[in-house]
Amino acid sequence: MKAWSHLAGCGLLIASTLAIANTDEQPVLSEAEMIQQYQLYVEHLWDNMTPQQGQIFLDESGAVLNVPENFYYLNSTDARTVLEDMWGNPPGEDTLGMLFPSEYRPYDDNAWGVDIAYVEEGHVNDEDADSIDYDDLLSDMQDSLEDENALRREQDYPTIELVGWAETPHYDATQHQLYWAKQLRFEDTEGDTLNYNIRKLGREGFLQLNFIASMESLPEINQRLDQVLAIPSFTEGSRYADYNPDTDHLAAYGIGGLIAGKVLAKTGFFAIALLFLKKFWFVALAGLFGLGKMLFRKK
Repeated sequence: MKAWSHLAGCGLLIASTLAIANTDEQPVLSEAEMIQQYQLYVEHLWDNMTPQQGQIFLDESGAVLNVPENFYYLNSTDARTVLEDMWGNPPGEDTLGMLFPSEYRPYDDNAWGVDIAYVEEGHVNDEDADSIDYDDLLSDMQDSLEDENALRREQDYPTIELVGWAETPHYDATQHQLYWAKQLRFEDTEGDTLNYNIRKLGREGFLQLNFIASMESLPEINQRLDQVLAIPSFTEGSRYADYNPDTDHLAAYGIGGLIAGKVLAKTGFFAIALLFLKKFWFVALAGLFGLGKMLFRKK
């Protein structure tokens, strides 16, 4: 069950309170009650987080965030709690934190967030930016996703379908920023997921900003894209223009390779509700019939 172990604990706790002496009776927990218990769980997680604003240095990357009042930042520890414990994503260690609009908490129905990471694989040459056929690139990405889905099945996570471009890739050669959006469909969830990507190129690597949102959030994200693009920057000595070909490493790929890389797909609160409900209901019933320990012996 891996990422669901925390939710499983909640389910077993609820189930234990429902035990009754008369085994002929079948206690029933409504869907609304299930959602209410999950809401209490994520509110508890939120109460232990520390949203931040202002200037935030990401020392590992040579980058800095200037977070305005209409956004807030969660550090890497809080971000992992959101991604894994609130939203049910597979565990990962790469996040440097997350950005959220100030009007949303991570568990709000319409919430969207931006996951931040840094990849240091060398200076990315942008000379191929104007020569990429994005239709061919999309087809190649859809084919390669099948291999990733095989691994996700082995690890008991939902598979992902790449439906198409939600926003065709665009490269700003002046700011050395690349952005594009994919429409994704997760197995066993209702509605499609928006996977909006930004790459801010630096001297020997790039900042990776991935929006995690529903497709319904696309108009709002497009309206606020410039605000998000203005938040990250590289400090002096780490900027794209600071690259020294005599001493610095050159990446083995260009702009096309950035877009065609592994689909870094994470889901949010909006997509997790149905999947949670199915698993949570099963956990509650398992607890009632004394099966909890057997089911969750392996995580």
